[in-house]
Parts: sequence; structure tokens; C-alpha cells
Amino acid sequence: MFTRIAKIAAISILALGTAATAADASCHSRKTTGTVVGAGTGGILGAAITHGSPVGIVGGAVVGGLAGHSIGASGCHSHYYRHHRRGYYDSHHHWHYYR
Repeated sequence: MFTRIAKIAAISILALGTAATAADASCHSRKTTGTVVGAGTGGILGAAITHGSPVGIVGGAVVGGLAGHSIGASGCHSHYYRHHRRGYYDSHHHWHYYR
């Protein structure tokens, strides 16, 4: 019974995190949302896999938080200043100014 509830909760958290990340496009918010959702999901999955062991919960939360932060940061650009205007380099190393 617990594993079924944990699976439903994990899927719900993933769906909620995906919607929240898509709705808020700022880089910092995406990383924060990814970390929180990843830690929550990892903790639930760690509990389900280890049958409620505290080590499994904490380990799952840490691994999930790190993974969520990394996934949330994947679309972020590094911001630089060029000619006193802020912009970024894209993946093809082309410069883009912010308007």
C-alpha cells in the first residue's frame, strides 16, 4: 500500500514540478524549483525503495536534489557584459544582447 501511495505522490510531484518550471522561465527559479522537486521526489522514491529507511530517504533526497538542480540549470545561459550591454553566448558561441 505504501509503495503505491509513494509512486502516486512521486508522479504528482514530477508533474507539478514540470508545470511550475515551464510556467516560470527565469533561470534562478528553474534551478530552485528543480532542486525542491528533485529532493522531494528522491526522498519519496528512496523511501519506497528502501521500505522507509531513514538512510534511503535522506540519500534519495540528496541525489534527487542534485539531479533536479542540474536539470533545472540545463537551459540557463551565462550572462556577460559586452560594450556595456548585458547579453549571453548561445550554444553556437554567438553573442546575443538583451533588449
